[in-house]
Amino acid sequence: MQISGIRGPASSPSASSLGETLRDFVAMLEEAVSAVDTLQQRADEAAKALATGQAQDVHAVMVALEQANLALQLTIQVRNKLVEAYQEIMRMQV
Repeated sequence: MQISGIRGPASSPSASSLGETLRDFVAMLEEAVSAVDTLQQRADEAAKALATGQAQDVHAVMVALEQANLALQLTIQVRNKLVEAYQEIMRMQV
């Protein structure tokens, strides 16, 4: 039985395929960073509302702050792994 869609080691992807994959990857990263930014803005607004007395639900504010914090920590870890992978590739001998 043969699985379709998997390339063997002898085949190399075309330049246009790599360019499309890179654009998709960049778009995914931009979307993720935008989502983190949105969470950060919501958390800031919730904290300001609580500080000014407009918000009474401390629980909702804390949840928004924690979501923003976790999203930021995840983004930092992904960035660290990408930098680490890049450095590993640069150390490879060709």
